[in-house]
Amino acid sequence: MKLAQLSLVLLLANWVSASIPNIPQQPLLSASTTSLLALHKDLVEIESITGNEADVAAYLVTYLQKQNFTVETQEVVPESKGQKARHNVLAYAGKQRKTRVLISSHIDTVPPYWPYERKGDEIWGRGSVDAKGSVATQIIAVEQLLEAGKLEEGDIALLFVVGEEVDGVGMKKFNELGLSWETVIFGEPTELKLASGHKGIMGVEIHAKGKAGHSGYPKLGKSANAMIIRALAALLDAKLPYSEKYGNSTLNIGTIQGGVAANVIPEDAISKIAIRIADGTPEEVKKICSDAIKSTGEELDINIAYGYGPIYIDSDVEGFDTIVCNYGTDIPNLEGHHKRYLYGAGSILMAHSDHEHLKISDLETAVEGYKKLISHALK
Repeated sequence: MKLAQLSLVLLLANWVSASIPNIPQQPLLSASTTSLLALHKDLVEIESITGNEADVAAYLVTYLQKQNFTVETQEVVPESKGQKARHNVLAYAGKQRKTRVLISSHIDTVPPYWPYERKGDEIWGRGSVDAKGSVATQIIAVEQLLEAGKLEEGDIALLFVVGEEVDGVGMKKFNELGLSWETVIFGEPTELKLASGHKGIMGVEIHAKGKAGHSGYPKLGKSANAMIIRALAALLDAKLPYSEKYGNSTLNIGTIQGGVAANVIPEDAISKIAIRIADGTPEEVKKICSDAIKSTGEELDINIAYGYGPIYIDSDVEGFDTIVCNYGTDIPNLEGHHKRYLYGAGSILMAHSDHEHLKISDLETAVEGYKKLISHALK
């Protein structure tokens, strides 16, 4: 071929190559991963902000029944005007309701809803991490162990509860069934590590009642906002418990509401605070907070909701790194004497955000992690 002809051929080849769109290629997936991603996608696509879990619970009932599980639902909150009933979902193989191991996570999410989106090897969307990533990988792990003949009737049950993100109402209601287990494996984002514990939590509400008046004559009224601010300043300066394992107790001023206009002395104000407890008991933290608020000399109504102190979690399975978590879980809401593990795909730093996402490989690894935890628990 002459040089001129060769140049023309190369020119045409380059033109054809440039005219073909550069379509990103999705990685080839195994059949098991395809099933996992399909389940995860279905779950994330169903909006289930706390209080609106009915549709995702119904989906799980249908899915698990198709996989030949015996499925029960437990009504947690009855149907009311404009809202469907909320149900926990319990599933097990065969007819044996009482099992040695329980594997559990929650099906509600925080607001707002963010739709499912696949970006290469990442999956985005509300609940993709917290905690539908755990729900999907737990189910697939149990399915694979059953298919491999490594589980028998009476070995394991699956529990998916409502309301974890707000008040734990689903798990608290589940206690009424009076069941018990040797081991419970909870699913939350732990970066594929075993959690060795998490901080406790306590809620504080402060109500201030002042006297309304014209802002140009402050002595004729009493600012409820100023009363609240002084109390919050005292709380921020309070010395909350510290521990080597969990670090500092932390205080978050979640909401402040008060007043009606800039030129009106505010008559009413309220603030809601969450404290993550690193050491000690809720009673001890309650006294610290009460003393700090009372030191301001303001007449305030203080409502301190009972919480719980730091939670010990088992982490005695070889082959896992460990982590300490600052967030709360349903672990203290489930009554009984059992070993308890906390594990799951994704990072809590992604959860509750507008960029919640995780990698496909995290989901795949979590399936294997849950299988290992289940096998360990049944030894």
